[in-house]
Amino acid sequence: MPNAKVLSEKQALVAALAEEMKSAQAGVLVDYKGITVEADTALRSDLRANNIHYSVVKNTLTKFAAHQVGFEELDPILNGTTALAISQEDPIAPCRLIGKFIKDNPGKTFAVKGGFVEGKVVGVDTIMALSELSTKNDLVATVLGTFNAPIAALARVLNAIAEKQGATAEAAAE
Repeated sequence: MPNAKVLSEKQALVAALAEEMKSAQAGVLVDYKGITVEADTALRSDLRANNIHYSVVKNTLTKFAAHQVGFEELDPILNGTTALAISQEDPIAPCRLIGKFIKDNPGKTFAVKGGFVEGKVVGVDTIMALSELSTKNDLVATVLGTFNAPIAALARVLNAIAEKQGATAEAAAE
């Protein structure tokens, strides 16, 4: 039986982890076995640049935190070496970055175990499918480009008509 000080420290860690999991947009649990220090440093740097908290977690403490949040479905995957990447802002970012890391480092034993997205526990297939999505900024740019395309096409047609009739583009604009 641990002493009262150690027990209270662990309870504080569990409470903090549970709060972080509860307020998170997404979290990805990975098995980091077989990753080199260089690769781990690069991964942590990419995650940090995208405001994703990444840390190695103790399975028993994570189980307690998961139960507090209602993620009991994570119990079977909480064994072996486990690290957790949590994003408070973007539900796709941890999935995308972890998926990219796995593709860029084939042959490593680094693998996704599971995770949660917007309050729901999801499996490896869902996380890997989410990793294929573009960033939010890319999707917004695509939509805006789609809205802008008809207007740009009209401007090109009007410019071509004006040039065909002998007017310069500047004169047509005036």
